[in-house]
Amino acid sequence: MSNGKQIIQTYRSSAGTELIPFMNNVSSISIYAIQLFDASGKPLLEDRSEPVVPDAERIRHVLADGVARDIGNEGRYPMVGLPFPVDGKSYALFVMLKSNELWKQSNKEVNTELLTVFLIGSSLILAAARFVVKPLLQLRDAAGRMAQGNFDVQLRTNRKDEIGQLNASFNEMAQELAKLDRMRREFVANVSHEIQSPLTSISGFAKALKQKRMSEESRMYYLTIIEEESERMSRISQNLLRLSSLQHDRHPVQSAAFRLDEQLRNVVIALDPQWSGKEISVELDLEPVTVHADEDQLSQVWTNLLGNGIKFTPVRGRIRIRAYAHGRSAVVRITDNGIGIPEDQRTDIFKAFHKADKARDRAVSGSGLGLSIVKQIVDIHEGEIRVDGEPGGGSIFTVKLPLRKGL
Repeated sequence: MSNGKQIIQTYRSSAGTELIPFMNNVSSISIYAIQLFDASGKPLLEDRSEPVVPDAERIRHVLADGVARDIGNEGRYPMVGLPFPVDGKSYALFVMLKSNELWKQSNKEVNTELLTVFLIGSSLILAAARFVVKPLLQLRDAAGRMAQGNFDVQLRTNRKDEIGQLNASFNEMAQELAKLDRMRREFVANVSHEIQSPLTSISGFAKALKQKRMSEESRMYYLTIIEEESERMSRISQNLLRLSSLQHDRHPVQSAAFRLDEQLRNVVIALDPQWSGKEISVELDLEPVTVHADEDQLSQVWTNLLGNGIKFTPVRGRIRIRAYAHGRSAVVRITDNGIGIPEDQRTDIFKAFHKADKARDRAVSGSGLGLSIVKQIVDIHEGEIRVDGEPGGGSIFTVKLPLRKGL
């Protein structure tokens, strides 16, 4: 109200009959509406389009040298009443903010700005929604295609934000699912092949026994083949059940302390007919090592690894078995001088039915499940297994197991 104080000071500098015309002129050019009341409460200034009409109580209060304030309740504009003595006479001066064009223009500009902000904000929201929703819709469609069995789905994006990270994770998941699907198909095909082969032999030789006259020697030969193929099917079935049990944690683990070096000696003795029949030299370098693990499961590990080494080691070859403790781990290393395993296949050999050399399937018996079972048992014991060596130079299987583990 600094402008009001200046007006009042100007009023007080005027005198006599010049006061009323002067105040009328000021009121007409000011953003304030002004009204002056005499001691009887009579308005002295001309009526305006927006007259200042305080109630009688306020007028009496101001004439009695008080100050009245009305901040604009009930839709009225702010108004102030001040005592205004001139030449010993008391007047009441009331000043009210006008609802003039300036005020209306300000309201109009504010409304225009609010509308502009609303339109711009709506546009930004729509653009942001399109920026976020469109990739989510693409992700939904891709998930729908994957649900129908199509795992060759890739979402292309250059975004680095959370949506981009989500797309990248989805692509990785799709790749893994596609890989698992291929492995499943290969597994089914391999199982069918491994089972079909002995079934074909059994069926063929059984028909031959029924339809042909043959010597006792030939008959016994056919029966021997049928027996061997039946045992082969039985081994495949047992290995599949064992592998499934290990993969789904349905195989109970019985942990106990035992001497690992003694277990390895027992396995070598049990497989004596196999390695001695090929005149293979087996060298043992076994330090006393005690582990806490499932004795039956680890016996299966050494049986499969040593049997695999015997199978692919040539006649009069060499196999070396070493066991020792290193830190908190027990290490078993089985080395042979067989045909070796190519480097690009050393990870795949632990997959079910994988064989490093497909051409040797008919020459060497085996279902390709032995190393898969080994890997599952080692993983259950929180150990590690790896294979080294060069093709033609033999293979080295290294197994590391914790000396103690709360199974």
